[in-house]
Amino acid sequence: MGLGLVDPILPTIARQLNASAGQTELLFTSYLFITAIVMFFSAWVSTRIGIRRTLILGVAVIVTFATLCTIAGSVNHIIGFRAGWGLGNALFVSTALSAIVSATSHATMAVMFYEAAVGLGFAFGPLLGGLLGEVSWRGPFAGTAILMGCALIAIVIFFQTQSTTSTPPLQFFDGLRGAFHPGMRWLALGALFFNFSFIMMLVYSPFPVEHAASIAGIHFTPIHLGFVFFGWGTGLAISSVWVAPKFAASFGTQSVLLTAILSVAVVHILMALFSTRVTPLIVVVIIGGFCVGIVNTLLTTVSMSDTGLSRPVASSAYSGVRFIGSALAPTLVGPLENFGMAAPLWIAAIAAASASGIIWLALRDTPEQYA
Repeated sequence: MGLGLVDPILPTIARQLNASAGQTELLFTSYLFITAIVMFFSAWVSTRIGIRRTLILGVAVIVTFATLCTIAGSVNHIIGFRAGWGLGNALFVSTALSAIVSATSHATMAVMFYEAAVGLGFAFGPLLGGLLGEVSWRGPFAGTAILMGCALIAIVIFFQTQSTTSTPPLQFFDGLRGAFHPGMRWLALGALFFNFSFIMMLVYSPFPVEHAASIAGIHFTPIHLGFVFFGWGTGLAISSVWVAPKFAASFGTQSVLLTAILSVAVVHILMALFSTRVTPLIVVVIIGGFCVGIVNTLLTTVSMSDTGLSRPVASSAYSGVRFIGSALAPTLVGPLENFGMAAPLWIAAIAAASASGIIWLALRDTPEQYA
């Protein structure tokens, strides 16, 4: 919910803090780059201090820096505090994925529940962010701090295991080495390109949506954007939980995964073509969430299956590489927007198409498992 909470207020922050779209996107650059770097070492941390303590530490760091964002006085302050937020996010996200998958022998079901939680967060986060953003751009940051405070309490009360992991303590660079493992490197590279496209859709599309609305004479406030991305997140949640498993069972994981990734590329192309027409643009954005949900579930399932790596290392390596792709998306918004508002969307379409080719290469030698 924390990531989605901030989405509807991006244009508002740009206006009220006198920042361009590119400068505002740096809120995600600092956050996601730190997240990516630290994720490579989160498995090492969790095997040293234990999964429970790692989760608690990560959430506590997020609460601290989300609170600091609430009282920030400039966009540069927020960018800096978001970097600290990314540190906590890295410790939490990849450790949570590893913990959830390791808690059951049914990895596919565990990933489905994980992606369902992500989807629901993306659905309700923007809606709550839009409501809080109507009061002040500081509201969603405060809301994130409160929500993660609740998460901290939940972990302390309900996650009682004191064991570190069932595997021996890892070496410091095991997560980074895991990204180059033959069973992971192509999947991770494909995830990097896909996450570039996915995050561009999430963090940049509020700007063309608001611009298209203004052309149509409609004043879009944070709550309007909140409803748009509530639809986006709802589509993501539904496809993550119900559509992806059913389609994979009927048509094969590989075919559905590659088709869904190409669909994301088509969505970006349509967003670029409709970037000045508000109604079709909103419809395409919501469809994009549906396609992203399918990819997220199936790509995470494949990456957390039998890659030859332990679950903590696989989670650390996969999460680290894909978040590098996530960080590159907002970083390039500033240079790309010089070529027009649709330029970042065209590049995101190319990234998604590239991801489909790379993941096809990764899976072509394992047809018996992912046909």
